[in-house]
Amino acid sequence: MLQPEKLEFLEELLSTPSPTGYEVAGQQVWIDHISKFADRIETDAYGSAAAFLDVDKDAITVMLEAHCDEIGMVVQHIDDNGFIYISRIGGSDPAISRAKKVSIHSAKGVVRGLIGNTAIHLQDRDSNKSPGWKDLFVDIGVSSRDEALEMVRIGDPITYSEDIEFLSDDLIVARAIDNRIGGFIIAEAFEKLAAMKSELKVNVVAVNAVQEEIGGFGARMMSYRIHPDAALVTDVTHATDSPGINQKEHGQVKLGEGAVITHGTANQRRVVDKLVEVAEKQEIAIQHEASSIRTGTDTDSIFHSKTGIPSALISTPLRYMHSPTEMANLQDTAAVSKLMVEFVRSLDSRESFDLFSK
Repeated sequence: MLQPEKLEFLEELLSTPSPTGYEVAGQQVWIDHISKFADRIETDAYGSAAAFLDVDKDAITVMLEAHCDEIGMVVQHIDDNGFIYISRIGGSDPAISRAKKVSIHSAKGVVRGLIGNTAIHLQDRDSNKSPGWKDLFVDIGVSSRDEALEMVRIGDPITYSEDIEFLSDDLIVARAIDNRIGGFIIAEAFEKLAAMKSELKVNVVAVNAVQEEIGGFGARMMSYRIHPDAALVTDVTHATDSPGINQKEHGQVKLGEGAVITHGTANQRRVVDKLVEVAEKQEIAIQHEASSIRTGTDTDSIFHSKTGIPSALISTPLRYMHSPTEMANLQDTAAVSKLMVEFVRSLDSRESFDLFSK
């Protein structure tokens, strides 16, 4: 179980809405926390944030990266009766949206509503088919378009309204674990590295990037700007240990069995080999997964920046991704954080990740 102050930080990160394009509130939570340990903080025009540990200007720089945005919805249209029709932000799934409570984040504050679901008694025989976004509407309890427009406007972002719950000391269920848990992980690693700064031989920068859910744009901008010598990216990956998942197709990743190291595509082999070596030496629990085309994470944006940034992805297993009730095990997040810390500790000031260097 987390210490009370760590738990408070995690719960604030998870509960602060940060849909893609509207991440500032969540980023401020992260900045306020990590600035207590950083030598300096930098932000960009789109809302990405970076915290720096300046160890030696002649040494290499290692970036620890996560993304801060979450999937969501957006106000698309308001009809004459005040019902709000919606579209998606990122990879939201309309099939699980009916009858869910939502929060519309307007300029005037949060407006509560729910996605309508016609009672089973009134449905046509074919009504049970999965809805598309065009079929879904939000009811905010008004009776006209004008009344609705006094509260919200076209383009306002929407998130699910779900509470954070612990099923045990380590199992957490919440909205937006993807990937606010990553921001928590890199902040934890950064704090530990700051405490041992005098022992470090490399510079460290922790980046919490925006707009991953629509293409990894925040990471692309920040990695181009900072251009570190190596990057460790953390995101969530699919835990495939629940019913109905074909492990032959999707691999075997288990909740509670440790950090997941990805092999292939954007994961540079020398960085990956170093991670495995460190994990074995420090007895950190790890799992493995393969990436055949792309990782679907910010790693894809970072590894080819400028002349290339040797990168690797370390993931937290997650059940029920892109839903209002995602599930993670905090033992896994602790393994990811520890692996990042020990990797950085193991590096020399001029460490080379060139595949041809000896």
